[in-house]
Amino acid sequence: MANGLANELQEVRPATGAAASLPQRDVRARRPPLLRGIVGVELLRRVARIATLAALDVAALFLAIWTALETKTLILGASDLSRTFGQTQDIAPLACLVMLLLFARSGLYRERTVRPGFTKVVASLFQMTVVILLYALVEEYEFSSGYIFYGSLFYALLYVSAFRWIFERASGAVLRAAGYRRRAVLVGSGSHIEAVAHALEDNVQIEPFGFISLTPRPSNGLKDLGPLDELESHFDEVDEVLIADPDFPQERAVELVDRCHLAGVPVRVAPSTMEILMDRVEFVPGQTLPLFELKPPVFDGADFALKRVFDIVVSVLLVTALAPVMAMIALAIKLTSRGPVLYHSIRPGIGAEPFACFKFRTMEAGAEVRQEELEQHNEVGGALFKIRDDPRVTSVGGFLRRWSLDELPQLLNVLRGEMSLVGPRPLPERDYERLEDWHRKRYHVLPGLTGLWQISGRSELDFDELVRLDFLYLERWSVFLDLSILLKTVPAVARSRGAW
Repeated sequence: MANGLANELQEVRPATGAAASLPQRDVRARRPPLLRGIVGVELLRRVARIATLAALDVAALFLAIWTALETKTLILGASDLSRTFGQTQDIAPLACLVMLLLFARSGLYRERTVRPGFTKVVASLFQMTVVILLYALVEEYEFSSGYIFYGSLFYALLYVSAFRWIFERASGAVLRAAGYRRRAVLVGSGSHIEAVAHALEDNVQIEPFGFISLTPRPSNGLKDLGPLDELESHFDEVDEVLIADPDFPQERAVELVDRCHLAGVPVRVAPSTMEILMDRVEFVPGQTLPLFELKPPVFDGADFALKRVFDIVVSVLLVTALAPVMAMIALAIKLTSRGPVLYHSIRPGIGAEPFACFKFRTMEAGAEVRQEELEQHNEVGGALFKIRDDPRVTSVGGFLRRWSLDELPQLLNVLRGEMSLVGPRPLPERDYERLEDWHRKRYHVLPGLTGLWQISGRSELDFDELVRLDFLYLERWSVFLDLSILLKTVPAVARSRGAW
C-alpha cells in the first residue's frame, strides 16, 4: 500500500473538490503564536531525541572499546584501567564519528514509530568495523591481532542495543505518563479499521479517535465520523489521518492526501497485516504497529530553517562573487535602451501572495501594453506565454535571456525571503490566471530562482510536464537535491537549450 501510494503521488493528477482550492494563508511559517510554540516544542523534542540517542550510542561504543581492551589485559594478567582508558581515547573518536554517520544514514535517529531496530544496529556496527579496519590497514597502523576489531564489535552490539532498549522503555514510560498521544481518524474499510484500531491499543503515541469507513459501518467502539466527503469538518478534533486499508483506492488516496495537507493535517499509511508481521521488530522496537508518514509538500519547522539557512549562505556568496558581472550588465542596459535597469514583475508567490520579482530589464519600455496583440503568436501550450523572437526584446535583453543573466537580481528576492534558490519558478500574473486548480499546488512553497524546469528542458517541455517536475521536487526535497540542481543549472544555462 505504502509503495503503491508513493508511486501514485509521483504522478499527480488533477484534484477536485476541497483539494483543488488554495489556502488563503502563508503555509510556510506565518503561524499564530500558539502554533509557532507547538512547532517549537516539536523541534525541541526532535533535537532532544537525536542528541540523547547520539550521546547514548557514543557512550556505548566508548565503553565497548574500553571493555574489549580491558578484557584482553585481564586475560594477559596485566590489567591497567588508566592505560586502557587512554588507549580508548585515542581509538574512539574516529569510530564514534563513523558510527554516527552510518546510524544517521540507516534512519536510527528518526521518530520511534519509524525507527529501525536491532537488525539495522547490527548492520551499521558491522559496517563501521569494516571501515575502521580498512582505515587502519591503509594508514599502516600496527596491531598484534584483529581482536580489537571483533572484540569491540561484540561489546558494541551488547552495549548499544542495551542502551537503546533502556531508552525506548524510559521514553515510552515518560510519554505515557505525560499523556502524549495524537488523536487519529482511521479511514478505510470496516475489517481493516478494526484490525488497525486493535493494533493501536497499546501504542504510546496514537489514539484512535474515530473512523470513516468506505464500506458498511463496523461496530468497533470508535466514533463514526460519517462519509469521507465530510472529513474536513473533523480536522479541529483530530491530529492526523491514518489510512488503515491497504486496498484503499489510489485515486481517492491522492485526493485525500491533498485535502489533508492543505489543512495542515499529517497523513500516515498503515501497512498490511503481512508487513506488520515481517517488519514489526525491524521498524518499531517496542511498538505494535509501524506507520509510514506521507509528508506534505510544504517546508516547515526544521526543514524550512535548514532550507532558509542554505538559501541565505549561498545567496550571499553568489551576490558577492557576481557583483562585478551584475554591475556591467546594469551599465549595458542603461547605455543601450531607455528605461529602468531593473524590472519589477509582480508575480504570485507562496500561498499565491503577490511580490515584486526582480529582473534585469530585457524589453523595451512599455512592453506590457503590446501583450494582448502578441497573444496569437504564443508558441507554448498551457498557461505559459513564450515567443522565440519576441519583437519587444532589446539587443542586450536577448543576450541576457539566452544565458539567463536577467534572473540574477532574484538573488535579492531570496535574501528578502520572497524566493528560494531552488523551487517552482514564479509565473507572471497573466500565466497564473490561466492555471488549472491542480497546477496551483506548486504555490504551497517559496518560488525558486532555479528548479527542475531549468535542468530538464526548460521552454521545450510541455507545461503539464513542467508542473509534474515541480511536484516531484516537492515530494523528494533535500538539501542535497537543492545543491545538485544548483550545480546542474550551470551546464544547463551554458547549453542555453530551451532558453528564449
